[in-house]
Amino acid sequence: MIPSFESLDQSVITTLLERDPLVERYRAFFALLDWDAIASHLSRKHLCGPRPHPEMTYIKTFLVKIMEEKRYMSSLRLFLVEHPLLVMELGFHLVLDATDLYGFDIQRTIPTARWLREKMHGLDAFVLTDLLEQTVHSLQGEIDGLGEVISLDVKHIYAWVRENNMRENIHYRFKKENQPKGDPDCRVGGKTSTNMIQADGSKRERTEYLWGYGTGVVAVTSPVYGNIILAEYTQTFNQTDVTYHKELYRKTVHALGGYPLHQAADAAFDAWHVYHSSALHGGIAAIPLNNHSKTSFDPDGVPRCPIGLRMHPTFSRTHTNGYQAQRYCCPLLHPKPTGTSCDHPQFVKGKGCVKDVNVEKGGQMRLLLDRSAPLYRAVYNQRTGAERINSRAREWGIERPKVRNRRSVERINTLTYIVLNLRTLQNARKINTALLTPKTFSCSRSGSWSLQAA
Repeated sequence: MIPSFESLDQSVITTLLERDPLVERYRAFFALLDWDAIASHLSRKHLCGPRPHPEMTYIKTFLVKIMEEKRYMSSLRLFLVEHPLLVMELGFHLVLDATDLYGFDIQRTIPTARWLREKMHGLDAFVLTDLLEQTVHSLQGEIDGLGEVISLDVKHIYAWVRENNMRENIHYRFKKENQPKGDPDCRVGGKTSTNMIQADGSKRERTEYLWGYGTGVVAVTSPVYGNIILAEYTQTFNQTDVTYHKELYRKTVHALGGYPLHQAADAAFDAWHVYHSSALHGGIAAIPLNNHSKTSFDPDGVPRCPIGLRMHPTFSRTHTNGYQAQRYCCPLLHPKPTGTSCDHPQFVKGKGCVKDVNVEKGGQMRLLLDRSAPLYRAVYNQRTGAERINSRAREWGIERPKVRNRRSVERINTLTYIVLNLRTLQNARKINTALLTPKTFSCSRSGSWSLQAA
């Protein structure tokens, strides 16, 4: 015979909430954030109809989704149904039921999976950005000098569409005019890999096409505390990596409350304005120089023509790309013809070689930076920080999100980076507490000494 039971009274439920391990873990986790700072942005006027659950509750619920690695909303809802005490801790408005053990109907309390997906789509991006910046500010209080050297990288994200499934027989799957029906926001792009080493030691370039998005991150690396995300930005995958820099740099400055000194990134970020943001503040941008141009330059920034002669400066102008440029012309024709001939096709046409050189601080740094110097190598080695962040985010499922629109992808990305920063913050406070705890030596009966906390 199955024994009957009565609903638990308030004192018993309070005791269970205080002692449940899962509730304790998430209570401590959520305490790392200042929820009062965003409360004014989440307030909604309720005019009529059923009282909605607080927006803060939904944000906490979706953080639980990331922490518990629940890829689908149906899996998240099932997890919540199995943990009614956590549902109470999250702040859902309970639908009372005197016949239930905990005093409420958990199935009617928790929204449906469809509504959870709708709420994920409608989360305020500015509120999530504020929470991410909160984690950065908290980490600044634990780690001195955070943000002096930053690294940038872009991670690809596969859209949840059949076109990305190679087992599907689809003609012209990566034709940009054939927009997938499963996700109207995703775009097709190519991901190029250049580090594939062949048997003979040479490197082969391989391009993988996919429908999806890209998430750009700015990270810093600490040998003691680990990797921290300072800013993130999501675009469709048809955008080049360098287009992420402007928004990422703006968010980084806002999060740090100041300008970073040095930057590190791969050759995809090799553009003058990336170097310019570091040059203005006395730092460097450790970025490999791409091989798009074969022009050589002297240490003073003067280019040499194809036959090795120093070119002659003529006039300055504003380039169509927005920077100030110095026009250099053929030294055999300017400032006046020397009578010497040249076999170059431009000389045969009568005007000679012409070069417009970027004379902005960033343009000059890009051309003249010593990429063999110790400072460059030290800064460039920090580039792996962003790559490790992307690797950790991939483990949390950021590479293949189970959503079908850009807004939801952006929200999942930001929530994931908040979770990663909060875990780093927990670890940093644990390390700092251990460092500040006084230690004493004790001697055992066997005569051995050990170090113990006082």
